[in-house]
Order: sequence, then C-alpha cells, then structure tokens
Amino acid sequence: MSLIQEWISKLKGMNLQDLQQTLESYSAFGPLPGILLPFAEAFLPFLPLFVFIAANANIYGLWLGFLFSWIGASAGAITVFWLARKLGGSLGTRLQKRFPRAKGFFKWIERRGFTPIFLLACFPFSPSVLVNIASGLSTLPFRTFVIAVLLGKAVMIFSLSLLSFNIGSLAPWRIAVTGAVVLLMWYGGKRLEARYQLK
Repeated sequence: MSLIQEWISKLKGMNLQDLQQTLESYSAFGPLPGILLPFAEAFLPFLPLFVFIAANANIYGLWLGFLFSWIGASAGAITVFWLARKLGGSLGTRLQKRFPRAKGFFKWIERRGFTPIFLLACFPFSPSVLVNIASGLSTLPFRTFVIAVLLGKAVMIFSLSLLSFNIGSLAPWRIAVTGAVVLLMWYGGKRLEARYQLK
C-alpha cells in the first residue's frame, strides 16, 4: 500500500517535463501510458489531468495525443458511472441526507439529463468524480450519460491539447491564450460548482 501511495505522491508532484520523460521511457508500451493516466484521474481527481493532456499532445502529437487522452478520460468517467449504478443501491438517498445542499444537483441531473453532464465535462476543474457518481446514482439513462461525456470531454481535451501542443516553442500570444482559456475553464467550473453546491 505504501508503494502505491509513494507512486501517487510522485505523480502529483510531477511537472510537464518530468511527466514527458517518464512517458517516453515507457514508449515500448505504445499508447497505453497515455490512456491509463487520464483513466486513473477519473478515480483520483487530485491527479493533474491538464498535465496529462499536455504531455500526451507533446509526446504523441496533437491528434493521437488528443485521442489517447479522450479515450482514457471518457473510459474512466463511464467506468465510475457504471460502478456507481451497479453498487450504489440506496447510496444516493444516504448521500442526499448527509449532504442536503447537494439535492439541487441530483434534481438538476434528473430533470435536465444531457445538459449538466455535457457542461461539466467541458471543464477540467469541475468535480468529475462527484458528477459521475451522482449521475450513476440517478435515473439518467446510460446512453445519455455516455454521449454527454464523450462530447464534453472531446471539447475540453481538444482545447487543452491544441493550446499545449508543441509547448516548447510557444509564442507569447499562445501563452496568453492558454492562460486565459485555463482561467476561463476554471472560473466556469467553479461557478457551476458553487451554483449546485458541489463540495
């Protein structure tokens, strides 16, 4: 167990350059590392998804990097949803009793379906684990969730991949745009989080 904790701690502290070197050292495994890291972030939200996406775009190229990040992040979200639905049972009721201010979020998902999942999937700083678990515990159709996640993650991951691609030779305007987009995504995610009490 301590080995896993040590690995997670090391991964959390990595910057983009360290991560790129680590991923390149596992090049014999092909795209697997580039898919597994975004997949793991769906279960461990403290891992730096933005760094994983940027590393994939710079190691595998814009399009393959985007594809691997998208597959990993989407598969992770869908797996969390599926586990919550299969193992949840009365967990949804207990969560709502324990966190009564989150009832609005559950009702929003029940009522609006596709829209909240899509919007929250577009923001890399939204509480994705909570969103995926709450969706799994709701009556939201599996197909609706999958489509919303696939489209929302595609928007978010492609935007970040495009901005971080070839990061070593960034022009000043690209640095400014990257910073602005990341801040905008963070702000949008925080506004949705505050509106629906996702704490």
